[in-house]
Amino acid sequence: MAGKTIDIIKKTRTVSEKLKQEQKEYRSFDKPILKALKDGPKTIPQIAKEIDMAMDVVVYHLMGLRKIGKVEVGEIDDMDEYYFYKLKK
Repeated sequence: MAGKTIDIIKKTRTVSEKLKQEQKEYRSFDKPILKALKDGPKTIPQIAKEIDMAMDVVVYHLMGLRKIGKVEVGEIDDMDEYYFYKLKK
């Protein structure tokens, strides 16, 4: 069996419709966060309030966005409680 490993995997393995739907739902959380940050840097509570999402969900998705290089950490707020997050340029 010749060929690239990834090509072989793609041909022999399939992704269930359930998993595809879960991945789609997971990515749908990122869009409102990125949209909220288009106006400028915000803290986690500010983002959560603006998009009406629980803070723990915002944190989870922000960390993922940060890991893939779409978001970066800025300065800390005046109360030294929360960092500002912003879109990476």
